[in-house]
Amino acid sequence: MTTLAELTTMQVGGTPARLVEATTTDELLAAVRDASADGEPWFVLGGGSNTVASDQPFDGTVVRVATRGVDRVASDDGLVHLRVAAGEPWDDLVAATVDQGLSGLEALSGIPGSTGASPIQNIGAYGQEVASTLVAVDFLDDGSGEFVRIPAANLELGYRTSVFKKGRRGVVTAVEFALVDEGGVSEQVAYPQLAKALGVELGARVSVADVRASVLALRAAKGMVLDATDRDTASSGSFFTNPIVSRAVAAELPADAPRWRLEPDAEPRVVPLGEEPAAPPPARTGAVKLSAAWLIENAGIGRGFRLPGSGAAISSKHTLAITNRGAATGDEVVELARFVQQRVTAEFGVVLHPEPVLLGLAI
Repeated sequence: MTTLAELTTMQVGGTPARLVEATTTDELLAAVRDASADGEPWFVLGGGSNTVASDQPFDGTVVRVATRGVDRVASDDGLVHLRVAAGEPWDDLVAATVDQGLSGLEALSGIPGSTGASPIQNIGAYGQEVASTLVAVDFLDDGSGEFVRIPAANLELGYRTSVFKKGRRGVVTAVEFALVDEGGVSEQVAYPQLAKALGVELGARVSVADVRASVLALRAAKGMVLDATDRDTASSGSFFTNPIVSRAVAAELPADAPRWRLEPDAEPRVVPLGEEPAAPPPARTGAVKLSAAWLIENAGIGRGFRLPGSGAAISSKHTLAITNRGAATGDEVVELARFVQQRVTAEFGVVLHPEPVLLGLAI
């Protein structure tokens, strides 16, 4: 039988009791509703790039989303609206939009996984994130059993998070984006490393094709583009999110520790349809984003590091990725992640949090 190791980019995981591949939205809805009605555990899997699973059997149903389709949606806001099936491979979507000269997703090139997963953790890279172009998602709410459309404003989108990571359980069936058509010109380049690779100043605008090519090259150099011949890509990408801490905590770090000050921001609000929004809440106190990679390296964990006898190792190209060197188990992956987390906490007093979904595992 097919194992989760065969369906995930980390290449670990046991056999589910039941595996359903849904190629249409109706099949997807039926599979989730059936599993939920039976009271059995169920898990929705897209491209498998953000899941690290236990090697023990999964006593439930895994629903693999294999729906496809990208449709233009009529709009009167001057933007190009695309409604994308949840199972559409993310990078295929980005490549198609770049080929059409549309901007808004170009810096998100090379990210593995499915489109339906993109709003769940508000994927982002090189100065762009899904939140900036997301219009709405179609969603089967497991709690109510209703099939609803949720506007982006109600998704509580933040740094690698959304309402779906805060307890709202269900399945995304389609995602709508609004992109810009300016003849193949990109959004402003907003990430220093990307600007350097393109040979332009921050804020410059170049062709979306050039942005995509540069991003793919940058990601490949870090082992962040899937390649069957490169064990560094047998991973779930960045294993830890960049921590967000108070200014007081950031001030205690060495002067050379990278940090990005975040502007005070209103707390996200969800306003039910038909209700008036309440008065805005007080602004948050300022916070600072740190570099997880810098913290890991300066806690004494370098590229290629592995625990004795383990099949899991830090990438030889980038310290933020944990990789399967060929025979790792799920337990070995989280054992290494736990070691990294403990070392960083002991050295800097900062707790790193995992980015991928852990199925049957915990750090």
